[in-house]
Amino acid sequence: MSSEVIAGKATPRGKYPHFKRAGDYVYVSGASSRRPDNSFVGGEVDALGNMRFDVAAQTRAVLSNIADILARAGGSLKDVVDLTSFLVDMADFPAYNAAYAEFFDSDGPARTTVAVHQLPHPLIRIEIKCTAYVPEVR
Repeated sequence: MSSEVIAGKATPRGKYPHFKRAGDYVYVSGASSRRPDNSFVGGEVDALGNMRFDVAAQTRAVLSNIADILARAGGSLKDVVDLTSFLVDMADFPAYNAAYAEFFDSDGPARTTVAVHQLPHPLIRIEIKCTAYVPEVR
């Protein structure tokens, strides 16, 4: 088994890798829209302290981050077989679902979407983890 933290991506907020490979499977840790500088795509605080969110932009950023992680593991989003999304508010589901459909169609991975009370930062409205089938080169 191998695991990796990837340079140029936001550093994990704990002691875990961006992904772990076990044979032909790659397990991608929960990813958000956090950039390497710790700012967030689709989440900001205005001058008055009001938080503003764009869940579609966050979803696109999360899936793009996952695509980059999978590329490092030798795969792509086409290799994802199972995906779990965590939403802070199910009212965001339509925006998330529309953005998700830009990356996957009905032949995409099995998917589960759950509502959670909160995620590791108040500007994160969505986090996604997945499993991909990426045969090892032997």
